[in-house]
Amino acid sequence: MTRPLLLLLVSLAITACSARSERSAGSSPGRSQQEPALSGDGRLLAVITEKLGRPTVQLRDLASGRLLPLPQLNRHQPHSSPSLSWNGRFLALITQRGQRRFAVINDRLTGRLHHLPLPGHRVPIRLSLAPDGRQLALQVADRGQWRIELFDLSRVLEPDRAAADRQTTSRTESAP
Repeated sequence: MTRPLLLLLVSLAITACSARSERSAGSSPGRSQQEPALSGDGRLLAVITEKLGRPTVQLRDLASGRLLPLPQLNRHQPHSSPSLSWNGRFLALITQRGQRRFAVINDRLTGRLHHLPLPGHRVPIRLSLAPDGRQLALQVADRGQWRIELFDLSRVLEPDRAAADRQTTSRTESAP
């Protein structure tokens, strides 16, 4: 093999192996984190971590590393399957009280906690919130069967759109 070709292969191998992995800002090295969910704009990270022996959602501002408070969720543990809207205004997740599991959406702007009514014996398993917060896909177990149900949240939540997608009134120019 010629020397230039060998140098090229070695440099490609070194470059390929230099992928970067970063711990989220402010995360605890000894604490287990699971089920990550990023907001659409990439500013917020929701993870499930153990707190007093119970799976608990944490919401972190990635720029500052600061944990953001979620007081509406303190009494509704354990948590699972977090999902964030575009700007992180809405945090959807599954909570449990006693033996019952619930799909809830926390509106961080207003402080409201919206419970999704599930008729019958349906048990929420996993969910995914649309970036604008207008729809929710929910995996449920119902009498031994797994199903996906879509919920229209447009009557419950206002859209959480990206800054570029916000509807604005354009200025009209008058003709001379």
